[in-house]
Amino acid sequence: MKIGMVLYPTFGGSGVVATELGMALARKGHQIHFISYSQPVRLDRFMENVFYHEVNVPSYPLFEYHPYETALTSKIVNVALHERLDILHVHYAIPHASVALLAKQIVLSKGMHLPIICTLHGTDITLVGKDSSYKPVITYAINHSDAVTAVSESLRQDTLRHFEVINNIRVIYNFIDTSLYKFNPDECIKKITSPNGEKVIMHISNFRPVKRIPDIIRAFDIIRKHIPSKLVLIGDGPERQPAEDLVGTLGISKDVIFLGKIKSTENILPCADLFMLPSDAESFGVSALEAMASGVPVISTNVGGVPEVQIHGKTGFLSNVGDYADMAKNAIYILENDERRKQFSENAKLRAADFDIKKILPIYENLYQEIRNKQ
Repeated sequence: MKIGMVLYPTFGGSGVVATELGMALARKGHQIHFISYSQPVRLDRFMENVFYHEVNVPSYPLFEYHPYETALTSKIVNVALHERLDILHVHYAIPHASVALLAKQIVLSKGMHLPIICTLHGTDITLVGKDSSYKPVITYAINHSDAVTAVSESLRQDTLRHFEVINNIRVIYNFIDTSLYKFNPDECIKKITSPNGEKVIMHISNFRPVKRIPDIIRAFDIIRKHIPSKLVLIGDGPERQPAEDLVGTLGISKDVIFLGKIKSTENILPCADLFMLPSDAESFGVSALEAMASGVPVISTNVGGVPEVQIHGKTGFLSNVGDYADMAKNAIYILENDERRKQFSENAKLRAADFDIKKILPIYENLYQEIRNKQ
């Protein structure tokens, strides 16, 4: 099949998942056409059957804001007609779903049918989509897409709760390629971060307020008083400077390492002894799944789709939002006993295998074929 993939190209989970899905489909012989305003961060090498179409947004003095939606619509139409796309799969509802529907109508006027699949990823529904400025458009887009998927049952329920949905929403979980997450001692940052054998606690995110970085730091301050440990924070964003300030205030700078943005984390995650995810909202928790695939137990909050991914008391522990003291207690319980940590590690890897791309990819392929056959 020839599949158009519309996505945000940034480090966020939706862009990463969409890129990995496209590349996996390309490896199976499908022709994938990525459409975005810049090259996706994970699309960093040449691949057979993969094509990238950049959306150029012209600047005119008349407009206070660049008309990205119009430019994107035109690009979708041009790619669909020129490449004869079989399916258009849009990731993240705003503005991709509504733009896709307009493109579909334009393409139809040219005598071509273009089925639309919309995947909901999280904040497009739980945060932005609930804004009254966007809600009518998003509701219409969800109800008029040929198929709608959500990355967790929690997100599906949130969507049904906040929007007047008459369309069927199918849950297709996010995924990872578990074969990538292998321990390689030669590439392990433990040599640098914990030269004296300290335990390594890790977190990866875009450092937005929803990730609650201060909770990680405060929990770590408790942990380090019981177990020699280091905290490695990967990513960047608006909360980085306040996080650095808090680390300084607590006097723990020598034990906290800020690594900044890293495109691929599969060589870093296996070096951690524990992963922390204290978010107050997570539609799925891709970073937690990546940690589990690396054999790293997860300490997280019990929000959104996270409880659908990790199992409390087996792959790690779940705590209430803001209860960093409980998170610290659970972390100490895992880290204080090596045999116990190894058992949590094995459980985490086994659970992560349930979300391997080899199991999820056929579900998407079957959906594409089903929607295509409805023409």
